[in-house]
Amino acid sequence: MPQLVDSWQSGHAYAQFVGRWSNRIAHPFLGWLPVSSNKDWLDVGCGTGVLSSLILNSKQPREILAIDSSPEFIAFAQETNKDPRFQFAAGLAQTLPAESNRFDAVVSGLVLNFVPQPEPVVTEMRRVTKPGGVVAAYLWDYADGMQMLRFFWDAAVALEEKAAELDEGRRFPLCQEGKLERLFVDSGLRQVKSRAIEIATVFASFEDYWRPFLSGVGPAPSYVMTLSERQRIALKEQLLVSLPQAADGTISLVARAWAVQGTA
Repeated sequence: MPQLVDSWQSGHAYAQFVGRWSNRIAHPFLGWLPVSSNKDWLDVGCGTGVLSSLILNSKQPREILAIDSSPEFIAFAQETNKDPRFQFAAGLAQTLPAESNRFDAVVSGLVLNFVPQPEPVVTEMRRVTKPGGVVAAYLWDYADGMQMLRFFWDAAVALEEKAAELDEGRRFPLCQEGKLERLFVDSGLRQVKSRAIEIATVFASFEDYWRPFLSGVGPAPSYVMTLSERQRIALKEQLLVSLPQAADGTISLVARAWAVQGTA
């Protein structure tokens, strides 16, 4: 099996794959945070700007600095977010380009599992947060609660046992219950609490479910791109028989994320 390299080079493709569900999970996450209006925000690993856009619409911030390591995602976010309160910058979460005690709220959505060492990232998030400010994050529950990917990897492993090594539920133990909370406590944050957030993910048809896996963006689509045409057809057929497809062709699944917040 070729070594998997996660690709994050197309904001448009990501929006069709997981971005459409990222938008919906971000709403209850932001509603859970005790941050009033006219505050300064930092979005760490902003991706296509979904979370930043919702902060703008629901939290009425004074300004938002959004940072991501992918120049392509930053370019996409800039195209779709023209509000003057936005600032976008390419940079690493491990060395945030901001002074200490700068922001009232520092958040990270669906990112911490992808960095090699999440501990320095949370330490950086705490560093740039004002005393008493909010630091928060959320991640998909890949092991069990992100059903669109659970069905995918179970089908892939049924056809090729080595695919288990690439399963996000196995690769990212930080996404399991209680792990984010422990990370925040160990990073020196106070009043740490966590919760599960669940949303329905309804696909209009099997093709609506399958097509984004051909985008090459993200771990599962990156894996699909390593398969031969014969292997892709076999995986597609395996999913066709395993997914719960209703009489009208729709596929109704659930996506769960683990969220955590603490005080700097």
